[in-house]
Amino acid sequence: MTGYFVTATGTDIGKTFVTAGLIRALKAQGRMVDALKPVISGFDSNDVAASDTSALLTALDQTPSAENIDRISPWRFQSPLSPDMAARRESRAIDLDQLVAFCRDRAATAADMLLIEGVGGIMVPLDDTHTVLDWMAALGLPVLLVTGSYLGTLSHTLTALDVLQRRQLRVRAVVISESTGSTVALDETAETIRRFAAGIDLVTLPRDAARHGQVFSAMAKRL
Repeated sequence: MTGYFVTATGTDIGKTFVTAGLIRALKAQGRMVDALKPVISGFDSNDVAASDTSALLTALDQTPSAENIDRISPWRFQSPLSPDMAARRESRAIDLDQLVAFCRDRAATAADMLLIEGVGGIMVPLDDTHTVLDWMAALGLPVLLVTGSYLGTLSHTLTALDVLQRRQLRVRAVVISESTGSTVALDETAETIRRFAAGIDLVTLPRDAARHGQVFSAMAKRL
């Protein structure tokens, strides 16, 4: 089994879009792929189709049924907040040991490729004392880091890389998803990040939808 943890420098950067794109590309190449989005906040049970969980299930060619949603997203919270805050509003809490065990159990039974999508950015709190970074460190999977091309992304991306490397997590690739309305050219952003990310695969994802398939296909072949 090959597995990757998909994380980001922040929320609404494009983790789900990248994860779903990779699922489709891997399936097109004949790979057996599964995905998890174990923790999700902002989940509206009355509008399941709009959820990140539904997007991943659709990419997997699975219906967003209650059973399938439970299978890949067991920790669901209604409020669009950090998981610790969202859970607290429902008088609930995330147990990190249970979360890690869930992911490990699924990894142990995966036939080929497993993509685990995180929640928010790498330092988003899961409970009173743990963050997504602690979750990633406990699993020890190589990381796919999704970032944007907006002004300010250089500091956010390099900070994230430094933190991940300090926790001895291998960053397999950085995916720079072109931000809407960015005042900085995508290629220029990539060139700067590349100088500080030696040995890390750097992928640029332009907003041009016609190029997305090609980008994901090339990336999937390297995973």
